[in-house]
Amino acid sequence: MQIHQIGRDASVLNDQLEVPGVGFLAVNAFVLQATEPVVVDTGLSLPDRGFMEALGTVLDPRDVRWIWLTHPDRDHTGALFDLLEAAPQAKVITTYLGAGIMSTERPLPMDRVYLLNPGQSLDVGDRTLRAFRPPLFDSPATVGFYDDRSGICFSSDCFGAPMPSSELAGGSEVRDVPQDALRAGQWLWATIDSPWIHTVDQQRYLATVQPLVDMDPAVILSTHLPPATGQTTEFIEMLTLAPGRDPWVGPDQRALEEMLAGFEPAGTA
Repeated sequence: MQIHQIGRDASVLNDQLEVPGVGFLAVNAFVLQATEPVVVDTGLSLPDRGFMEALGTVLDPRDVRWIWLTHPDRDHTGALFDLLEAAPQAKVITTYLGAGIMSTERPLPMDRVYLLNPGQSLDVGDRTLRAFRPPLFDSPATVGFYDDRSGICFSSDCFGAPMPSSELAGGSEVRDVPQDALRAGQWLWATIDSPWIHTVDQQRYLATVQPLVDMDPAVILSTHLPPATGQTTEFIEMLTLAPGRDPWVGPDQRALEEMLAGFEPAGTA
């Protein structure tokens, strides 16, 4: 994992996955250095990703007070229970639905849960975190937040984009990504991760973008994108145009067989 610092307030714990036929997808978690430190998501649910080791270079896990679970997909929950064990004072911020979804695999200890809905706020000592539902999301349990002290918006999956290279997916600033590749990747991700965007009432959808306009964050942090500083205007435009993009259609069985034909089974060389 790579670690990127966002001023004095936040750290990005960057992992990534290669998605065949799509690109290289950043998978970020974050640390907000508040008086009551907040870890935002806990990485991939795959073995040996090194999340706890990377976190330990940013702060002592025992100091963590809050674990903000933006939603319970497995690319957000990998080290959750390891962190709960290492951080005995920490509580998991999620929704009632998020806690329920988690319980279908491994129940959360309910005395360690703090339920917070979009529109509500949380005081973490030196700042207030304002919860909101990002315009694009793939889980009904999704809740991002805005930090009123640093001006950072934690947007969960919203604004994500597959990158054309591993180096770009692991980058410290989205400005390093060519603009055409960034916009195309964000539109692709919007249609993959939020396919409902083609079927909802467009005026109602656009109304969900307005809170971000009002927020006007200095920095946008997405699970699936390098950190974005001073990109709010461009990102808002991307959101408003996303419903007009073509729906994404994934590979079918024939395409899968063609892909598999290009791989030599292990041990046959």
